[in-house]
Amino acid sequence: MEKTIRIGLLTGGDDRSYALGLTGALVAEGVSVDFIGSDKLDAPELHSSPLIRFLNLRGDQRENVGKGKKIARILKYYFRLLKYAATTDAPILHILWNNKFEFVDRVFLMAYYRLLGKKIAFTAHNVNAAKRDRRDDFLNRLTLKIQYRLSHHIFVHTEKMKGELMTEFGVAESKASVIPFGINNTSVFTALTAGEAKARLGLRADEKTLLFFGQIAPYKGLEYLVSALAKLAASGGQYRLIIAGKVKQGCEEYWAQIQQQIIDGKIQSQTIQHIRHIPNEEVEIYFKTADAVAIPYVDIFQSGVPFLAYSFGLPVIASDVGSLRQDILEGKTGFICQPRDPVDLARAIETFFAGDLYGQLAAQRQVIRDFANERHSWTKVGQITAKVYQNLLA
Repeated sequence: MEKTIRIGLLTGGDDRSYALGLTGALVAEGVSVDFIGSDKLDAPELHSSPLIRFLNLRGDQRENVGKGKKIARILKYYFRLLKYAATTDAPILHILWNNKFEFVDRVFLMAYYRLLGKKIAFTAHNVNAAKRDRRDDFLNRLTLKIQYRLSHHIFVHTEKMKGELMTEFGVAESKASVIPFGINNTSVFTALTAGEAKARLGLRADEKTLLFFGQIAPYKGLEYLVSALAKLAASGGQYRLIIAGKVKQGCEEYWAQIQQQIIDGKIQSQTIQHIRHIPNEEVEIYFKTADAVAIPYVDIFQSGVPFLAYSFGLPVIASDVGSLRQDILEGKTGFICQPRDPVDLARAIETFFAGDLYGQLAAQRQVIRDFANERHSWTKVGQITAKVYQNLLA
């Protein structure tokens, strides 16, 4: 790149793995990055290159504070963000995630950035998350359409997502680029062995263990996994399930139903429930404990969980929704089952544990890592993104 391009990366203060991965990839392409982050996202790698300027505009995001303090924090953040946009000489603002008030970000902040003469790149990790969550309405679609219309370029992770942008929101094909979902390379890796990890969670080394990881919400289809486990247990299957993650706000009733389902299925002794946010330094324990990650989603385009699993060399058992099929090599990196079908999910689980992928898992872990690194490398993401920046400024 002949001339250094400078961009403001608006992270929304979350999604540490993606924000850090993209920043490293852009720096490798010679892009200078103003990283608009938070206490939660601060990391040594953001202070190791002259091409990165870490601006902690979001600050503290801890949830165990009063409502008044939360409001004050978010208002202060919006003020700092407005000031940054007005004073920075970065010609491109790249939005990774919107902030707390989605409609404000989609309409007023976008219009503000345009009035300042900024070029706006936007990463649509979900084309329409409200549709996925069964809460879509006219206002949601209108404000989404405004954000997509005001963006100069939009990044998505699959061709299917690009197709929905075009057909449902009228986005021109030339205005959207498909980039891989970069593999998670920010998790803590130590010399901890699988046996040691299982012991920490109270499991024997030989126990067949599945992991459900991440935020708990209806679109994740956890009820189908619980039902599959109950069916397997009823027929004598000895499997353990770890559920690790916090309940998404507003989904408390859904989680209560899951808990009752576990009781009704008489599988309390086969489940380990760690229902909280799992900090980055603890992620390794869960993924090294598991023999496979279960992703029984019912509606999604793309998920970061498979690539987090792959970074640990861990196979994935996933339902055939979105583009998950394209991310799994059947029998080599995992197995696919039908969505909303606990019988087929139970079949996939049995197939995995009876086959060579599980039997030779120690040897297959590097194969899985190599597959992910080739298909979802941050190098490829950085190259495509930097090229789009060049075109926007041209």
